[in-house]
Amino acid sequence: MKGFFGAAGMLCMALLVGCSNVKPKADIAEYKIAYNVYYDTAHDDYEIFVMNADGTGQKNISNAPGVEWVYYAYKDKLYFVSDRDTTHRMYFLYEMNADGNQVRKVTDLRLEDSWMSSRNEGEEMIVSGRIGKEIRFQLFLVDIKSGKYTQLTTDTAASYADPHFSPDGKQIVFRHRKNRRNYKNEKAEIWIMDVDGSNLKQLTYFPEDTTAQWHSYHAGPPFWEPSQNIISYISRQKGKHNIFTMLPDGSNTRQLTTDTLSEGWHAWSPDGEWLAFDRSNKEGYKFDIYLRNRDGSGQKKLTTDWRSEMAPVFVLPAK
Repeated sequence: MKGFFGAAGMLCMALLVGCSNVKPKADIAEYKIAYNVYYDTAHDDYEIFVMNADGTGQKNISNAPGVEWVYYAYKDKLYFVSDRDTTHRMYFLYEMNADGNQVRKVTDLRLEDSWMSSRNEGEEMIVSGRIGKEIRFQLFLVDIKSGKYTQLTTDTAASYADPHFSPDGKQIVFRHRKNRRNYKNEKAEIWIMDVDGSNLKQLTYFPEDTTAQWHSYHAGPPFWEPSQNIISYISRQKGKHNIFTMLPDGSNTRQLTTDTLSEGWHAWSPDGEWLAFDRSNKEGYKFDIYLRNRDGSGQKKLTTDWRSEMAPVFVLPAK
């Protein structure tokens, strides 16, 4: 939702990851894939679709005007931001299952346009939220059942976005800018800290690259894949976005995708064996969803619609 054209409706690259604990290997056919579709450009309408892991059975499960964008999944639950029942592009957190039923508003905390993740068997979510005009892009813990929230960060001059828990839930990786108002000049990098705010450390250092404009991803969003113990993220370098990985201490940076087209928002299957991601067309504005093994083999294009389909998330079928 962030990217070449701005906030939640603005195209860039990239995607989302799901779970915070290593899971046993599973048949890919056991999963569904949820994803976001730029459904009606004239009315700024984004819809959430779900499909089988082979690309069949594509279905709109949100069916609401405005912006609906899935950012996270835990087991059979999807978590998405929505401006339904409020002002356009004023986002709150909602939950639904993989067939679009049992929709409920999780919390009254207003959210930023940001990725999120959970810990404690999906009972506690970490989000980037806002209160009023001055408390912006701060990290909050949200109790999924009650909707109560606790603010973790208090440096309101800075921005904290796209938080993701470590597999043990004791650390957070996130995209950080020391001066949130200086977004056109200060690059947002990936940082890590303990949940209590201690041991803050910068992990990425964007290279000099004139092809990355201020609205491009220099580094982020970060996703911690537990079975390989790596952090994957997006970065625009040499004229296109690609997926990179690094170890949790910031070392051993590697470029995961090497296609001539831009690739970005991505999701690891809960067992870490499969990677779903979106890829642009040659013109750089139309996106489709792809699936591959983590070693790069078995790649398949899953969507072929004329609309842009982005940011896949693995989810279990509704119970």
